[in-house]
Amino acid sequence: MHNIITRIQALNWDSARDHLHQHGYALLPGVLDAAACQTLIHQYPQPELYRKTITMERYRFGLGEYKYFTYPLPLVIQQIRETVYPHLAPVANAWMKALNIPGTYPAEFQALQALCHSKGQTKPTVLILQYGEGGHNTLHQDLYGDLFFPIQLVLFLNEPGKDYTGGEFVLTEQRPRAQSRAIVLQPRQGDMLLFTTNFRPVKGSHGYYRVAMKHGVSSVHTGQRYTLGIIFHDAA
Repeated sequence: MHNIITRIQALNWDSARDHLHQHGYALLPGVLDAAACQTLIHQYPQPELYRKTITMERYRFGLGEYKYFTYPLPLVIQQIRETVYPHLAPVANAWMKALNIPGTYPAEFQALQALCHSKGQTKPTVLILQYGEGGHNTLHQDLYGDLFFPIQLVLFLNEPGKDYTGGEFVLTEQRPRAQSRAIVLQPRQGDMLLFTTNFRPVKGSHGYYRVAMKHGVSSVHTGQRYTLGIIFHDAA
């Protein structure tokens, strides 16, 4: 594949940041090529890459399985984490300012990681998810500790309609004193979806207010669905 750092830097980040501000998510197509996606899928059975495996139905998280990577991360994942983060830090800091939440996020990923480690959050949170027929993920938020970065991403590793059917990505938005709104997406292989980990600010008539968001996956009807989730903060 083309150098992943070059590919990420060439994305339309102004548009992505605008969409995050307006909607709480942004879809960036074609970030990983098919070969890179297949490599990550083929590595799924290799136990030395992972620190923990979660069977989702055991915890009533859904139906499927995911694995947390261990450090050191595979190079391509480390490069994505380090290269994407600086484009998102200004959005996160704007959100904190709009909602009058104290503190700012550092401009570079290494500084965020050092801050996590200083608070005892030292475990990697990058994970790969596998769903078979009937697999799904209940609505949730990925926080992992007192310090969390408010934006995360998922990379879609195989092709809907070809490798699997169903399995849509679902976001829900809960505004105060209103019914929840669902956003249903079906990105293609190699696409990258950025979305809020927990909340986003929305401007009302009296200034900004906080809107909670959760995410999940609808039921897979046929085939197998793989995604790579990249959370920027480490876990306690």
